[in-house]
Amino acid sequence: MAGHGTSSFQPQNKTVRWIDSRLPLFSLAHEQAIAFPTPKNLNYMWTFGAILMFMLITMILTGITLAMHYAANTELAFNQVEHIMRDVNYGWLLRYIHAVGASMFFFAVYMHIARGLYYGSYKAPREILWMLGVIILILMMATAFMGYVLPWGQMSGWGATVITNLFSAIPLVGPAIVEWLWGGFAVDNPTLNRFFALHYLLPFMIAGIVFLHVWALHISGNNNPTGVSVKSAKDTVSFHPYVTMKDVFALVCFMLLYGYFVFYAPNYLGHPDNYIEFNPLATPAHIVPEWYLLPFYAILRAIPSKLGGVIAMFSALLVLFVVPWLDTSKVRSAKYRPMFKIAFWLFVVTAVALGWLGAQPAEGVYIVLARIFTAYYFGFFLVLMPVLGLIEKPKPMPNSISEAVLHKDDGLPNAQDQNWIWGGKRQRGRNLPRVAGEPAAGAPTQPGSANAAQKD
Repeated sequence: MAGHGTSSFQPQNKTVRWIDSRLPLFSLAHEQAIAFPTPKNLNYMWTFGAILMFMLITMILTGITLAMHYAANTELAFNQVEHIMRDVNYGWLLRYIHAVGASMFFFAVYMHIARGLYYGSYKAPREILWMLGVIILILMMATAFMGYVLPWGQMSGWGATVITNLFSAIPLVGPAIVEWLWGGFAVDNPTLNRFFALHYLLPFMIAGIVFLHVWALHISGNNNPTGVSVKSAKDTVSFHPYVTMKDVFALVCFMLLYGYFVFYAPNYLGHPDNYIEFNPLATPAHIVPEWYLLPFYAILRAIPSKLGGVIAMFSALLVLFVVPWLDTSKVRSAKYRPMFKIAFWLFVVTAVALGWLGAQPAEGVYIVLARIFTAYYFGFFLVLMPVLGLIEKPKPMPNSISEAVLHKDDGLPNAQDQNWIWGGKRQRGRNLPRVAGEPAAGAPTQPGSANAAQKD
């Protein structure tokens, strides 16, 4: 990854030095995963990137293993999934890790996006970083939708029918596109086959975009809760051990939640109709997609026109691409933007409400509420973001990250000195501030002082 100059990595091992002089993989890893300077005020909302990386690897590994036992055939698919659950050693565990993992993956990515919106992580110079993230989100949705179809259950089969049918709303070419997607005149074996192929392929495309996403991050650096850019080494800490240890702690907490659903409520986030084999002659009472797609499903149904609903649903995602240019404020973080903060939390309520409405019948008051929240969803991006940036008076901001953390630049240890202390090598003679009550090096202990009391 470019932009960081000569590596400070000095390998001690001969083999590592030999490899690194010819292919500097170890230098790259050291610069990007150990020595990478990171703002020292990152909170736990900044740990979801590592969690997402863990989830992507988990989903790919479990997905490949499950694919070894799956058959993409409408006559076999449903029974093959049951075979995995009952006959394959730990097949039930692999399937639950994969199925629940999709929900955990989306939970983490939505938290990641919410953090980006709240702290203005999309603003310059991170526009491409943000847009790559939106591409990842869209690819994730496509992958999850196709994966949901593979068990060939009643809800997944009808979900595929409804969602693919949306393309028929496109004038002139719509019906032809639908037939091309289906591979025939209805959702059938060719549909399942191509969905399986794409579901297997897309995660590797996601991994490629994630690489670019991380690359862009390491060029522009992390945003932080203040939104103030890094101005000196005192504003940063090395990525390892400070950020890595924090990420590991957050990951353990996340895995406790993940493990709870895998072992105690594996089907809680799914739909019971998916344990019935797909019957193209019997429609379920309501077509309900997975929870992470419900807000967009509610937007689709809130528009009375079919074509209008499709446009609104895709626009709800595509609008994220232009967020860096819709926000006219010069202040990044909502922490210092009182009006935007209120608008943001109302947007969170809107997203949750749309998710709930997406699971309700498309009738009566539910449709009215869905239209109100859909209006706010687009109003937040297209009206509030541009207008609030012009009329809002932000709160006073700190001059630097260090000032925000320490309230003032009082000479406390910087990143290098902290490394020195944390390494357990605190040495006399180093120009470090003394802890209150601690005598200077070589100073005689005063009778009655704290140190004297400890000795006594």
